[in-house]
Formats: sequence, structure tokens, C-alpha cells
Amino acid sequence: MKIREVMNQPAVTCPTSATLDNAARLMWEFDCGVVPVVDDNGRVAGVVTDRDICMAAYTQGKTLHAISVTSAMARKVVTVQAGQSVRTAERLMRQHKVRRLPVIDGEAGIVGLVSMNDLARLAADTGEPGVDHALVSTLAAVCEPRLRALSRPIEQHLVREH
Repeated sequence: MKIREVMNQPAVTCPTSATLDNAARLMWEFDCGVVPVVDDNGRVAGVVTDRDICMAAYTQGKTLHAISVTSAMARKVVTVQAGQSVRTAERLMRQHKVRRLPVIDGEAGIVGLVSMNDLARLAADTGEPGVDHALVSTLAAVCEPRLRALSRPIEQHLVREH
């Protein structure tokens, strides 16, 4: 099966000139956790997640309106072509530990988005042998903790009221 058959389209995007309040509003209105950021030519310049927005607000101490989307977005973006297979998307998600992939056309213009949720629904709808195992393997790889280990016991990270 091809990505174009399971992707969400059109992709909800925001321009590089946007601020984080614009991206957060799009996430709220379209019930999504990621917004691809596009340049003036409609090409993917980055992606911003709901977590990126929270961390930018926390670390920069500014309102979302005062923070540019480019300061919080991930610039290294893994994409998939609309004509590639679902297995290719699973492999990319597993390898790069990402839950969502922007879907691009031949010119690197964004045409949609494919997520772990889309793949889970596909696995539930199909009786193809091995699909469930492939999806579970991908999900396990994506959910694996980052290499960044806590330097202190977790109890020391908790906020305590006195």
C-alpha cells in the first residue's frame, strides 16, 4: 500500500514567518500535535510539535506570540514521498524515532502527513499477516527513551512544596 492512500491531506502548515501562537492555534483547531513549517516556496523547512511549543515557552520565558516558530521547530525533518510504501514510512519512523512524517511530492512540496495513528488504523483494518508485528516494532522503537539519562534520581527532579 502507498502512503498517498493513508496520509492525511491536505497538510495543515504554517509559514516560517509565523509565531508559536499561530502554530498552537492550528493544533487546537485541527486537533493535531504537529505542524509542518514551510518556506515561501511551500517546501518543508521544519516541524513544530506541541511539546516544542511548551518547551520554548518554558525556556524562553516569553508569550507564544513573542516566539518565532523557527526558534522552536526541528530543522532536521524526515519526510516520505507520497508514492512510497507504508513499510517505508514504518522503517523511517522506527529508524528516526518519529511519530509523524510529512509527505512530499517530487519537488519537496508538502502534500500530506502520515502518523503512527494512521498506521495503527491501517493495521486494525487489514488482515495482512505481520502488519501488527511491524507496527508494534515501530511503536516500540519510537517510544524508546532518548539517550539523555537523568543525572539525578527522579525524586530530586520533582518540585516539592514547603
